[in-house]
Amino acid sequence: MTPSDTPWRASSKTRAGTFVAILAVAVILIGLVLPGFASRRLIQDLFYILTMLTLAQIWNLLAGYGGLVSVGQQAFVGIGAYALFGAVILGGMDPMLAILLGGVAGLVLAVPMAFFAFRLHGAYFAIGTWVIAEVTRLLVAQWKALGGGTGTSLPRAATSDMIGVAQVAELFDVRTAAARDILAYWIALILAVAVIAGIYGLLRSRMGLALIAVRDNPEAAKSVGVDVRWLKWAVFLIASVATGVTGALIFLQTARISPDAAFAITDWTAYVIFIVVIGGIGTIEGPILGVLVFFLLRNSLADYGSWYLLTLGLIAILAMIFAPKGLWGLISARSGLHLFPIRRRLTGPLPERGEG
Repeated sequence: MTPSDTPWRASSKTRAGTFVAILAVAVILIGLVLPGFASRRLIQDLFYILTMLTLAQIWNLLAGYGGLVSVGQQAFVGIGAYALFGAVILGGMDPMLAILLGGVAGLVLAVPMAFFAFRLHGAYFAIGTWVIAEVTRLLVAQWKALGGGTGTSLPRAATSDMIGVAQVAELFDVRTAAARDILAYWIALILAVAVIAGIYGLLRSRMGLALIAVRDNPEAAKSVGVDVRWLKWAVFLIASVATGVTGALIFLQTARISPDAAFAITDWTAYVIFIVVIGGIGTIEGPILGVLVFFLLRNSLADYGSWYLLTLGLIAILAMIFAPKGLWGLISARSGLHLFPIRRRLTGPLPERGEG
């Protein structure tokens, strides 16, 4: 077969993408052994970064790729966390196993939430998800068995005896509380890697192409056979499960919950939106860069009270005006770098020597 007979094909592979894949494996391996020589404070900080990164990637999938700008993601964080607390306190389940119930609870809530919210569009959809989240918070606050409006804590025996804690404590020769932090950090690392890899794989699939088409022009997507309604449902339900699991993990690590903390729009939606907007919406790289920027700002400005929130808001406004594609958008536009390439490029035969 001559080069001219070689068929054209679509490919998304790049040299940068291959390098990043190798680097990612190295980072994951380092992350797994990090508790052997890192301080407990560093492990706690990394846990926060990883869980916020996971929430940001999920929201970016919804809004950046699916066009579903939800302002009610705190509903899934809260219901996932309360599902874990209910299973442990009322059902006697091991907290490690109860984390999975957070995803189930998120899925159960997402069905009626989507049923009502998908009848709204644009800003009305965003407001509708927020209203449903607030209704969920008010309903959960009536759950007297879990402390009602004041909340409750996990029994010390449950967190001390949960699966894996004794083994981690013995492995690293640390106390039970530190072992619990290490275990939560490992799960957060695995969850973040799974979410990023899952989103990357989804976007490289036919379903990912359809999702982006729906975001850009739903009517045009319909005209080429994309089932827009089914696709939105699928993405919304997937996001709800992942967010519910993340919420359960977050509050397992804190071991204390209340409706105001679990359903806080600032902590679990506003900050997440800030991370995605600053980093670059509609890219996998954006939330990774954005969460690092957010963490540095949080540590630098947290002591300034309300000025902290005002500063974050001002930075977000400036970013939307002068860098609407975020920091990663600026970097990518100037360097042409794509760490997680999803765009298809036609690759075909090279011209033979002597040909134009």
